[in-house]
Amino acid sequence: MPVATFCLVAVDCPEPRRLAEFYRGLLGGEVKAYSDDWYDLFAPDGTRLAFQRAPGLRPPDWPRADDNSQQLHLDLRVTDVEAAEREALALGARPLDTDDDGGRREFRVYADPAGHPFCFVYGS
Repeated sequence: MPVATFCLVAVDCPEPRRLAEFYRGLLGGEVKAYSDDWYDLFAPDGTRLAFQRAPGLRPPDWPRADDNSQQLHLDLRVTDVEAAEREALALGARPLDTDDDGGRREFRVYADPAGHPFCFVYGS
């Protein structure tokens, strides 16, 4: 029997409101502010992401995992990767690895506005 249940993922970032709005643009849902330093995104599927202020955040260097590891990344399932990519870029994402012409056809990697990597997972 488990001793806990999943509650949320908290993401460090220099601008929590901005990052919460970025992920609201990708996932939908409602953003709630608890303070200037903490915002929650309640996604339509029940997932809760929190964004907490970390002024000195040093974004990870993707894909290197030596002195500045990824720390975490989010996988987001999409049905239309081209449309999802256009929307993500318009919201402020930047591509890290979108080369799926070399045989890999399951995911593309981006950085959110704070520099955290996330993947669009697609296909079967």
